[in-house]
Amino acid sequence: MTILTQVEQVEIEYPSSDGEPIAERDITRDYMTYSVEAVKLYFQERSDVYVSANSFIYYEEGNNQAVVAPDVYVVFGGTNRKRDNYKVWEKGGITPDFVLEITSETTQTKDQETKPEIYRALGVREYFQYDPSGDYLNPILQGVRLINNHYEPIAANNIAFDTLWLFSEVLGLELHIISGELRFRVPQTGEFLKTHKEENLRRLAAESTLRSLVNQLLNSGMSLEQVAQMMNLSTVEVRRLVGENF
Repeated sequence: MTILTQVEQVEIEYPSSDGEPIAERDITRDYMTYSVEAVKLYFQERSDVYVSANSFIYYEEGNNQAVVAPDVYVVFGGTNRKRDNYKVWEKGGITPDFVLEITSETTQTKDQETKPEIYRALGVREYFQYDPSGDYLNPILQGVRLINNHYEPIAANNIAFDTLWLFSEVLGLELHIISGELRFRVPQTGEFLKTHKEENLRRLAAESTLRSLVNQLLNSGMSLEQVAQMMNLSTVEVRRLVGENF
């Protein structure tokens, strides 16, 4: 007689939350929000770039304790879509290429001792730390790059204690600290990245200026077609700008 033994496999859960309330300082939350929104907006045309913040990365299948939650991370080669968490084995072993931690009193030890070793083992190519308070890091922005499986410091261009910048080869962006404030900068254009809100405000301000100029030209006696030609706009766009005033 053959006895069949059925092995019951316990399904491992990989939570998207630890069940604890999120308790971040205003300054930490603000810089986390700026960083993830600005970088995400910068790479919005790339379907193979995934940008996230403060979400769980599980890096060992079958072990839900093998988890880390970077403040901001970027994955190249991963599909750009919304996720509850990131499971490395489901993405063909692709791990984050860039990580930014915003250091505080409660995270200092992990950010400087525990997490670098995890990130090195995962093959995270660049790891940055930023201390907006200036109490725990000197300089307040620091970065390391993975070379021959070891992290080497990224040279900082220091201007003052709270004004410096480092270059991220992974992102192709500069990380600037200006009077203590973190901003990402495009080296080719000199433009600082904005959040969706900041970009909308910039667009609205530019449109308001353009509308004012178009109205001035029309009021000077120029025709709609002449204004459109001078401003290199379509007549439809000129009509939209002036609305019912024309």
